[in-house]
Amino acid sequence: MPPPQIVDLDAIDFNKPVFTLDDIRRVNPQRHEMEQVTAIVHYDEVNRLVVGYKDVTDKEFWIAGHMPGFPLMPGVLQCECAAQLAGFYARKTGILGGDYLGFGGMDDVRFRSPVFPGCRLVIAVRGEPLRNRRRAEFEFQGFVKKQIVFSGRMIGVPITREHKIK
Repeated sequence: MPPPQIVDLDAIDFNKPVFTLDDIRRVNPQRHEMEQVTAIVHYDEVNRLVVGYKDVTDKEFWIAGHMPGFPLMPGVLQCECAAQLAGFYARKTGILGGDYLGFGGMDDVRFRSPVFPGCRLVIAVRGEPLRNRRRAEFEFQGFVKKQIVFSGRMIGVPITREHKIK
């Protein structure tokens, strides 16, 4: 059974993005085939909620190999969509500092239905109250045609450009 929705999709105007792809590029570092958010249509700092979407096209880099003749959007890229949306929120609000928001972990991730080229994957990310300035936790859900297709929880950690593996 899918979890309760963290956002009322009927209350959002998808025709009026609050942040366009150019706006997202001013905040998020991902470029080219790794850009996984097309637009942000809802941004609410008070409730720590951000909603965006990825228009999945027939030109995605993964189509030729996942799965030939039956292209399914890889689950890891669905999670990347949610992470980029959470990263946008974290950097825009400055909740953690650092130059980037990196994956610190994921829990309770479930994939409920496939995502194909031609779909608009809507992603909702809700931040949990911060416990410290070392990590942020988020709940996320993905939708196609208002049906939950994936969900989970993630931890974001601040990463600086000077970060090196010792």
